Amino acid sequence: MLHFCLVEKGRSPSGNPRRRVATSPEDCLRRAMVAASPASRARYARRGLAARGPLDPTTHAMLLRQLYLSHFEGKRFRKAHEIALQALELEVLSDVIHQDAARAALAAGDFENAVVHLRTAARRCPASRRPFHLWTLGGALFLAQRYVEAVSTLSRAVRWGTRDKPLYRAHLALARIAGGEEVDSDDIQTTIDDLAEAPCGQGYGRFVLGHLAYAAGEWTAAKRYLDAFVKRTEAGRAATGIALAGELRMARATLAKMRAN
Repeated sequence: MLHFCLVEKGRSPSGNPRRRVATSPEDCLRRAMVAASPASRARYARRGLAARGPLDPTTHAMLLRQLYLSHFEGKRFRKAHEIALQALELEVLSDVIHQDAARAALAAGDFENAVVHLRTAARRCPASRRPFHLWTLGGALFLAQRYVEAVSTLSRAVRWGTRDKPLYRAHLALARIAGGEEVDSDDIQTTIDDLAEAPCGQGYGRFVLGHLAYAAGEWTAAKRYLDAFVKRTEAGRAATGIALAGELRMARATLAKMRAN
């Protein structure tokens, strides 16, 4: 095993300045989390995992998560899923790791396995994170056009939700419309207005706002929201773009429909 020394200052025997090298698992974790590339992220994660001495379970899980991210960003989804399963054995941050495993399974085309992970995350999480996990599951079911299940799951997210409830309500309305339910136009507009004014209306909220505005026939607003969602997602982290691949496809398809008319 290589031994990595931490050198703050000084020169190597050859006279060249020494680079500061991370040695503790915690230092490696910090460096992995701000790494500029998947390869660099993996290098620091492996270095932390190979460190001598006992490894704190939480630090261990988080280092594995960084290794997972390096594979996910590199589009090695099955390997990313394997790493997530290893992290689950530590029984630390289990709901978060199940979310990671679900993303890898979805990206690999294994939808049913992803649903199992998301349902498990919603069962095992602290109450404060339950609405997020339910919403994520509901969103996945919505994209898969399993609207009855999506409505049921998103309804639970709304019941549990607090700060992000406007987003969950709007996504629920969208699933109901997609499933063929009659939704009052005034209710749709109120839902749009509530989400547009809330902090959660930014980012992913633009995807939901755009499709609700499209359903309401407000195409100018729909284009604005969906364009903003696509541009922000494309400009963000690689992992975010991969995780939101289904939403990006749907947003682009809806924009194409509007531009063709």
